[in-house]
Amino acid sequence: MLVPLTRDALEQIIPPIATGSQYSFYWGKWRDLLQRLFISLIALVVTWLLGKLAGSGGETIKLIFDIIAGLYWLWGPVLWASVRNGKYRRYPYCGFWQGQVLDVFITEELVGEEQTVNKWGELVVIENRERRINVEVGDEEGFTAITTAPINRLYRVIKPGQIAEMLILSKTPELSRIDKITDVYFPQHNLWVGEYPYLRRDIFQQVSEELGGHSRYRSSKRGKPPIVRRRRG
Repeated sequence: MLVPLTRDALEQIIPPIATGSQYSFYWGKWRDLLQRLFISLIALVVTWLLGKLAGSGGETIKLIFDIIAGLYWLWGPVLWASVRNGKYRRYPYCGFWQGQVLDVFITEELVGEEQTVNKWGELVVIENRERRINVEVGDEEGFTAITTAPINRLYRVIKPGQIAEMLILSKTPELSRIDKITDVYFPQHNLWVGEYPYLRRDIFQQVSEELGGHSRYRSSKRGKPPIVRRRRG
């Protein structure tokens, strides 16, 4: 099932500013935090040097730049998540897609390499690999897609035949060509799978309820304006 949504719905579901889950994604691990702290330090040194060159004038502007540079480690995740969201928000058309799980399988992917020297002085390349879950979804129209994510024990409940829902993005008003897909929602488990949490999950679940995609999740609320544009005919 593929139901076109309004432009207003797209702008609600994929927000311009990072959500909490998107901020957490870009916050990363300790290595990512240390990298941002290093960038903040370099930026502070640059603003200090520029301030020395500028002399005593422009103290207020220098203070503003000092604050921005010094806090990059904190606001950086907001910036990068918002940039990533913006790439998806540029697509003019979107639709609510519902299908089912076709297959679930595990792969190992190369996520990085490290070079070191062993005790004999030989250069050794160490490959860092990560186990990932791959969920293939499809519908009766023949459309299929695979979404991947780092493996998580919560994903064990995902089985072939279960309902899967996501947002699809397109440059064509008829959604005849699908250009991008988002993370996938499994309503029977209230579970999400994807590389990056593109969606405002509460808004997407509202859309799912309005469309009656799953009987257990049919909305009981009344009086809300619909944000779904159904196909005619």
